[in-house]
Amino acid sequence: MIQLKILFDTSVLIASSVEVHPKHEPALLWLKRAKNKEFDAFLASHSVLEFYSILTSAPFKPKISPDLAKQLIDTNLRKNFITTSLEPEEYYFLIDLVSTAGFIGGIVYDALIYECARKSNADKILTLNVKDFSRLNTDKKIDVISV
Repeated sequence: MIQLKILFDTSVLIASSVEVHPKHEPALLWLKRAKNKEFDAFLASHSVLEFYSILTSAPFKPKISPDLAKQLIDTNLRKNFITTSLEPEEYYFLIDLVSTAGFIGGIVYDALIYECARKSNADKILTLNVKDFSRLNTDKKIDVISV
């Protein structure tokens, strides 16, 4: 049986872990589905550090400590997701891609996550930022969905 492959963008991982986030409930449902192995859940290796950085620096109330952020990574990410990384030459490919397309700013990090989705043969990318991922998904081979 072929299992559906879904790559989670960092935005969904954050929303699923922070109760005060406006998209917490729907994102948490997706995280629970990943934990229940309803599909193969992927994330970009970049997202692990981005997740930690955002959790520990954003003005959430109450503030999230480094220890709690690590616990969330161990409990929610490490045990439930397949982490995908790029090879050094793939980063240079991305520079060619984003510079040719004229992309600047934060979309270049979305390009990194998108490339990890392609490398993982993901069927879907789950994100709160459909606009940028849709701009990257020119061949429409990956469904970009929002929570």
